[in-house]
Amino acid sequence: MIRFVVRRVLTSGLVLWIVTTCVFILFFATSRDPAARFAGKMATPQTLALLRHRMGLDDPIPVQYWHFLTRTLEGDFGYSYVTRTPVGDLIKEALPVTVSLAVGGCALWLLVGLVCGVASARRAHTLLDRGIAVTVLLGISVPAFIAAMTLLYLFTAALPVFPQSGYVPIAQNPVRWCEHLILPWATFAIAQAAVYTRLTRGALLDVLGEDYIRTARAKGLAEGHIIFRHGLRAALTPVVTQFGIDAGMALSGALVTESVFGLPGLGQLTTRSMISGDLPVIMAVVLLGAFFTVLANLAVDIIYCFLDPRVHPA
Repeated sequence: MIRFVVRRVLTSGLVLWIVTTCVFILFFATSRDPAARFAGKMATPQTLALLRHRMGLDDPIPVQYWHFLTRTLEGDFGYSYVTRTPVGDLIKEALPVTVSLAVGGCALWLLVGLVCGVASARRAHTLLDRGIAVTVLLGISVPAFIAAMTLLYLFTAALPVFPQSGYVPIAQNPVRWCEHLILPWATFAIAQAAVYTRLTRGALLDVLGEDYIRTARAKGLAEGHIIFRHGLRAALTPVVTQFGIDAGMALSGALVTESVFGLPGLGQLTTRSMISGDLPVIMAVVLLGAFFTVLANLAVDIIYCFLDPRVHPA
């Protein structure tokens, strides 16, 4: 088990190094004057000269690459040349918002997807199964911004139950923090819960047709015990695989949800940076997104060993 974890950690480190190298090549090595790209069109010659000195752009490419790696490992992404503030400070302000949204949304869609998927598989081809299938199709078909606007109208205008926009840190007021995130969580989870419902249903139906499930039923074991102790555990493998991908992407920033509900997270930060051409911020978000994606998939690889003993840790 320890050897397996070590191998997966080393593989994840290799992937992150490759991504970091690609980012360096894209932002630095493919331009004759990276300083002009980072500083923007309105930069003066004095600003460009200062920027070249601060970023070490006068050094050879291998030296620049080494400095880029060391700064990235230290969490130093330079300065935003739009707001004139360190990129790390912008990330620190936006990251808790996105983490709050992503963790709550992921937990909600996983819970709803598992419950509905198991219920649908246990009552396959019944009225309940068809009703869940229709609901799933509706959830997948509705775009995120339509779902967000609908929830906003229903629960902030027609029925003023929740705040319309904004964010309150959990340390400041946990109740207000939750109130501001309930609708974004619901928006975030609608489409994904539908996907996980279908995924869980299909995987569980496949497992319930296996010989060892028929043997367990022949022994007289309770149906609930068979479903949750033997069937669901094996059926969770594809669900966990998909969850690792989706969770990593969610932590990279939920663009539509944050924009509609006015949440100052990584999604909004990325949008503003792309509009203004703030490359240091965009570069930091790309690297952060890669880190979260790799971390989520590393967690999935480790969870595999506990979910299904048939998965060989190779």
